[in-house]
Amino acid sequence: MSLPVTLYSSSQTRELDRIAIEDFGISGFSLMQRAGQATFDYVLKAYPLTKSFCVVCGPGNNGGDGYVIATLAKEVGFDVSLIQLGDKQAIGGDALLARQAFLKTASIESEFDEHLLSADIIIDAIFGTGLTRQVQDHWANVITSINNNRSLINNKVLAVDVPSGLNSDTGRVLGTCIKADVTMTYIGVKSGLVTAQARDYVGKLEFNDLQIPSAVYKKLSPQSNKRIISETILQDKLKPRLRCSHKGNHGHVLLIGGALGLSGAIRLAGEACLRTGAGLVSIATHPAHSDQLNLARPELMVSAVEQADALLPLIDKASVIAIGPGLGQSNWAKYLLAFVLQTDKPKVLDADALNLLAQSSPPKKIKNNNNWILTPHPAEAARLLSEETQKIEQDRYKSVNAIQEKYGGVCILKGAGSLIFNGKETAVCTAGNPGMASGGMGDLLTGIIAGLLAQGLSLSDAAVAGTYLHAKAADLAAEDGERGMLASDLFPFIRKLVNE
Repeated sequence: MSLPVTLYSSSQTRELDRIAIEDFGISGFSLMQRAGQATFDYVLKAYPLTKSFCVVCGPGNNGGDGYVIATLAKEVGFDVSLIQLGDKQAIGGDALLARQAFLKTASIESEFDEHLLSADIIIDAIFGTGLTRQVQDHWANVITSINNNRSLINNKVLAVDVPSGLNSDTGRVLGTCIKADVTMTYIGVKSGLVTAQARDYVGKLEFNDLQIPSAVYKKLSPQSNKRIISETILQDKLKPRLRCSHKGNHGHVLLIGGALGLSGAIRLAGEACLRTGAGLVSIATHPAHSDQLNLARPELMVSAVEQADALLPLIDKASVIAIGPGLGQSNWAKYLLAFVLQTDKPKVLDADALNLLAQSSPPKKIKNNNNWILTPHPAEAARLLSEETQKIEQDRYKSVNAIQEKYGGVCILKGAGSLIFNGKETAVCTAGNPGMASGGMGDLLTGIIAGLLAQGLSLSDAAVAGTYLHAKAADLAAEDGERGMLASDLFPFIRKLVNE
C-alpha cells in the first residue's frame, strides 16, 4: 500500500484507534490481528526465502502485534522463536489475548538469547508509539545486540509500527534505537518516521490502514496539519507555458551575494535560478570578481556592487530578491542586507543573510517580514532562535514553527526530511539523499526557490515545490553514486523535472 500524504502524531493515531473501536464497532483485537496479518503477508512477499523468524515482544500492544505475527508464522510451519521482554504480569487487554493465542502453538523464551537472533528475519515489537523516555539498561542492551547481529550476518529486521527507541512524533532517537530494514506502520503515518534521525533507522517505510473506513479519518478533530510533499507537486504548480510567452512573463530575479573569495556560491544560485525557468537573472556581487562570474554562464547579468545604494536600480527592475549565498558577514554584507530588508518585494534569505538576521533588529521591526522565505539549516536555525543546534534537532517540527512564529513568512528547516512551515501547515520532503551533504547544495535551493517565485508561485508553494525539486534532482543525480556528487551535477535534472 502506497504512503498517504497525511502525517499524524502518536496521540492522533490513538484517537483514530478510539474512533474506529467506539464509533465503528471494530474491536481492538481485530485491529491487532489485521496489523499482524498485514505484516506477515509483507514478509512473505518481500522475503520469499525466509525460513525462520525471531519475534521480540515488549509488554504493550506493540508486543501484541508481534504475538500475532509469530502465531501466523508458526501455524504455517516456519521456525519461530519468540522472546518476551519486560514484566509478563504487565501484559493485559488485547496483547494478553494475542499472547495466549501464541502459547497454544509454541512456548515463549523469557530470557534474551543472542543465538536466537540468527533467524532470517527479526521482528521488532518491543516499543510502540507511546515511548518518550530514554531506552536504558537491559532494553538498550537488547536493541544493541539486534543491531550488531544484523550487521554481522545480514539478516533482515522489520519494525512493527515504529523502530523501538524512536520518538514517533519527532524522529529523535531516545538513547538507542532499532536499525530496521523495513518499518511497517499502521492506520496513520507517524510524523517522526520521516524526519530527523529517523532516516537512519526506519529503513523502507511501508503502510497499512488496517481497513479502517475513511469516515474514521474524517471524524478526527482537529485534522492533521502535517503533510508529505506530493510527487505531483511540480506538475500541479508548473503549468505548460503559452506558446507566445516571453522572458518578461517569467520574472526577474536579483541574487545578492558573493563576497571576496566566495563567488562560487552566488554563481551556483544564479544558474539554478535560470535552470528552474526564471526569465531573467541578475547578480549583484563584489567588484573583485564581478567581471568573471558570467564567463561560463553568459546568460547571467552580473553587476559590481560596492555600496548598498548601488542596489536600488537593480531592485527596481527585479520581481524577486534572494540574498545570502557567499554573502559573508563583513560590513559590506551588513549594508546590503539592511538595504534589502527595507524593500517590499518577495525575498529568499539563506546562509549569512540568516546569520546576520539573527544579529539584527527584532524581526517585527523589519518592513514586510511576512513576504519572505527563510531557509536555515539546523545551525542557522539555532542562531535564529538563540538555541543550541542539538535542541533544534530534538524536535524539528517545534523548531520550524518557532522560527516562523518569530520571523514571519515561510520557513524551511533543511536536513534529512526538510520541513516547510507557512504558519498553518507543515510540509515534509521525503526525497533527497546523503550525496547532498556537499558544498553548494543550499545555494542551489536558494536559486530554485527564487526562480519559482519569479514564475508566479506563492511563497508557500515556491518553498514546498522548490524543496522537492531540489531533493528529487539530487536523487536522480545520485543514480551514479551519492559519494562525490557535486551541486552542479543537479543542473540537468532540475531542467528535466520542471518540464515533466
